[in-house]
Amino acid sequence: MGRSARFAAMQRTLDRGAFVAIAIQPDVPPVSVGSSAQTAARGVAFAAERERWFVSAPDVRTTILELNEIYQPRFVWWDRTTAQQIAQLALPLDRCWDILTVHRLIHGGWRTSIGEVWASLSGLSVDSLPSLGQMGLLDPAVDDGHDSDVALQPDGHIRPEWIAGAWAANETRLQAWAALALDAALRQIPLLAERELPDRALSTARSESCAELLCAELEQNGLPIDVVEAERIIRDASGRRTNSYAEEDAERARRDAPVFAKLTVPQDVNLRNPGEVKDMLRREGLDLEDTRAWRLEQRREEHPIIDELLRWRKDERIATTYGYRWLDDHVRDGRLRGEWTSSDGAAGRMTASNGLHNLPTEMRTAVAAAPDHVFVRSDLGQVEPRVLAAVSGDPAFVAATQADDLYQTVADRLRVERQVAKLAVLGAMYGATTGQSAHALPGLQKNYPIAMGLLERAAADGQQSNDIFTVGGRRIGMGSGSSPDGDLDRARSAAASRGRFARNALIQGAAAEFFKVWAITVRRRARAFQAEVVLCLHDELLVHAPTVHGEAVAALVEAAIHEAAHYWSPDPAVRFVADVSIISRWSEAK
Repeated sequence: MGRSARFAAMQRTLDRGAFVAIAIQPDVPPVSVGSSAQTAARGVAFAAERERWFVSAPDVRTTILELNEIYQPRFVWWDRTTAQQIAQLALPLDRCWDILTVHRLIHGGWRTSIGEVWASLSGLSVDSLPSLGQMGLLDPAVDDGHDSDVALQPDGHIRPEWIAGAWAANETRLQAWAALALDAALRQIPLLAERELPDRALSTARSESCAELLCAELEQNGLPIDVVEAERIIRDASGRRTNSYAEEDAERARRDAPVFAKLTVPQDVNLRNPGEVKDMLRREGLDLEDTRAWRLEQRREEHPIIDELLRWRKDERIATTYGYRWLDDHVRDGRLRGEWTSSDGAAGRMTASNGLHNLPTEMRTAVAAAPDHVFVRSDLGQVEPRVLAAVSGDPAFVAATQADDLYQTVADRLRVERQVAKLAVLGAMYGATTGQSAHALPGLQKNYPIAMGLLERAAADGQQSNDIFTVGGRRIGMGSGSSPDGDLDRARSAAASRGRFARNALIQGAAAEFFKVWAITVRRRARAFQAEVVLCLHDELLVHAPTVHGEAVAALVEAAIHEAAHYWSPDPAVRFVADVSIISRWSEAK
């Protein structure tokens, strides 16, 4: 079927930029014809405001691309399942609406399901959600007097077998599933309109949905890894590959030996037991409250065993967490892959598994660009205080963002050392009121009253268990203010903790929203240079680009900061900065 035949029926009714829900049939295995295998037709259903239709074609990608090119719709889908299909098809889509992602934005939290979202939108109790139970997808549906090709039960809930995948059984169900998704998305828009800044909340829903699609692409494409270098690092830290428990025990003993060699009195100690390590150090004359790394660092000069113990811990972490098994399980085809989420945690930050977000520094030399490629690495500078300036609109604090070093500007204004000013600003956002920066807090309150007032109001709301909202409209739940056992001291402590969390989550959540706008802007612009985002780490982006386009991609990454700020920042005068560099290995970044 040609383009004209495929889309002729809808050309009269589908507006450019309209919401179009999409349901893609899962992969269909090839059909054997004689001695050859032919690609089976795969179904994809669409639903717009006035129309729904179905296309069956061997090349679903071309079908979706044509629709995107002609009408530039905002594609609507239920959850990550469709985003993963889009990523697998390498479809360059930029406008989307992920229903579960928008639900998390509206209601807070990060764990939900299609059934729960529909129940919430329909005014149904989640306590009455149906469950699939023991029924399999191939079992006959329960006869409730209604058509099994209808998605909803008589009580209004979505049929559990549909949620489990029965929606893809035939053309009728695919179209019904897409139509139901469109209905859900349209029901979400009025809920966003209830926010204090409805246009901004709507914009956040769009950017968060695209960030969820980016996460699906990050899962699909992975982070480039030099496997040979990774094996060298692992071998240096943990020894050779082992084939038996006896060999593994021997390697563990070899790793432990340098620590024991520093003991003045031989001891039989399990270095993997903090209590035994603490006792070992006490017998060596080092009485420590605990054996945390930062505390050991403070006592480094007192005994040579401290150096060796800290070195052992780094090697042990690689051996046990990032060793050969990690390499074999998670690195395939020269790419490290893990699960990504665009809004894990109350504040909505991006997170990833399998070491993508907590790879030891020692392993970064193994993160290497492919041949004839480079990394463009960019790290936002002092982003949270700049975000505080943007969301508060404090004129003096906004002025401080014009400097490359915001903390130095604040220090000069408060007449304190830079480090004191930095700790005071961070302490204000994290709720720390003690320590060497405490005396600078009154100066912050006097010189930046609007910014500090915003944080104080957030803290007060948190203490009273009032939900707070980011500037982008994300709800951040504060939980209950009561103590389960009626202990007043415990209730006060819990309230103080909620206050500290609230003031930080308000800024951290807004910073996460800005970062994601930046990331999806880079994703869209980099496509023209055959470049791709391969890592989003807190405030840092890593873009994999052909070497010939390295300079151009670096320029677009920096320009994208200003573009993202233009769309996101409540105060256009706030200046955002980043350190951008072109590198071959992640370890080369400063």
